[in-house]
Amino acid sequence: MEGKVREVINTAGVSTALYVSYLNFGRQLYKLTRKQNITGESFAMAAQVLLDKWAARGCDPKVLAAIRKEVFNIDAPKK
Repeated sequence: MEGKVREVINTAGVSTALYVSYLNFGRQLYKLTRKQNITGESFAMAAQVLLDKWAARGCDPKVLAAIRKEVFNIDAPKK
């Protein structure tokens, strides 16, 4: 999982100083996919909450969304 997250952030040109934040986002999504018993729209909304949290901490929302979709195959919640 971390290798795939690194591929996405490398492709996006993220500074190595910010890698830990993006990897932590990936780890939290991984935990969400493996440990929680939620599916569907609730699952997408929980992933969006994590995305918003890490965006508020200074990560690029577009890169976070790419990690969510490309690594974990989680779509954005419907509005």
